[in-house]
Amino acid sequence: MDEVEVVVAHSERATLRVGDVFVKVDADQARIAAEVEAMSLAPVPTPEVLWHKPPALAIAALPGTTLGRLGGPSTGSPTAWAAAGAAIRKLHDAPPPPRVGQAGRSIVELAAELDDECASLVANGVLPADLVTRNRQVAEAAFRPWTPAFTHGDLQIAHVFVDSDEVTGIIDWSEAGQGDALYDLATFTLGHEEHLDDVIAGYGRDVDLDVIHAWWSLRSLLIVRWLTEHGFDPFAPGCEVDVLRSRM
Repeated sequence: MDEVEVVVAHSERATLRVGDVFVKVDADQARIAAEVEAMSLAPVPTPEVLWHKPPALAIAALPGTTLGRLGGPSTGSPTAWAAAGAAIRKLHDAPPPPRVGQAGRSIVELAAELDDECASLVANGVLPADLVTRNRQVAEAAFRPWTPAFTHGDLQIAHVFVDSDEVTGIIDWSEAGQGDALYDLATFTLGHEEHLDDVIAGYGRDVDLDVIHAWWSLRSLLIVRWLTEHGFDPFAPGCEVDVLRSRM
């Protein structure tokens, strides 16, 4: 009998694996529904939905492996990274879904949230003031007009599967929707800056690197405290705090 593997679990959601089946349980039923809808619309490979009965979703495992994880070594050839870039471009060129995704929050809302978070990080001694101030300055470049694209919204490196230098699927679509395309590119390359050129080559479009750097800083600043409170370690080598330090 296959064992039950806890892939990720915290107070908001949990993902379990039994053999070739993943079962996701989410306290927010709307998030699960959004994920199912996004996978049905996305023009890139996605997992097969086996069944969906709120608050749970069962999907089939994808062939291949990821290109690595944040804080760990990256794998895959430059061709594989470029293939991921090409898949991301195909997603961004598709008609955007009706809902606004994680990558589509308004500039005003995002700036206010960032200012509050930066103040909290310094006041509570989570991060040094100079580190926070510098990265808040870098993050400013993300606050500019952008054309809504079909974005994944949480395109971490661990969410893209590759086999023989081809993308076999992208998972975890609960944050998908209209958004800033460069948010996806920045999320995918977070902590793996050495592969950014390969990804952009596959993407096939000029990219404003200042905006990519801005999203690296912004995403890391916003998530450090949440990760700490939910049992993750943003201070581990190669993770979010190291990403912030790299901008100094």
